[in-house]
Amino acid sequence: MNDNYKILAVFDYSTEAHVTKSKLDSEGLKTLLMDEKTIDTDPLVSNAIGGVKLLVHKNDFDKAATIYNEIRTYQKDKNGNDIFCPNCNSTKILIAPLKRKNIFFMLFPFFEKTKHICNNCKTVF
Repeated sequence: MNDNYKILAVFDYSTEAHVTKSKLDSEGLKTLLMDEKTIDTDPLVSNAIGGVKLLVHKNDFDKAATIYNEIRTYQKDKNGNDIFCPNCNSTKILIAPLKRKNIFFMLFPFFEKTKHICNNCKTVF
């Protein structure tokens, strides 16, 4: 990877990455996609190689992160309503990364309860 670029986001498929890349490009930011062609050739390898990486030039990274956080899709509850952060009341809620501390959850990750993380204050709940 080029040292002048940083990973802004990772997507399962290139179509998702292209939508965000197009928005950032329209704002005049320098972007690249990594592993796009490999996943387009065989979508089943997306998880194995870590998805399509959206790279942004390091000089544009802060502006790109601000734009991305405004346009990205945030989690809703099962009824389609916004989920609110218990700490700051923000609706910018994402699925928190799994913390597999227990061997049981390493073997059976589908039993681990989904947790959320606030994109503003980083509270996990």
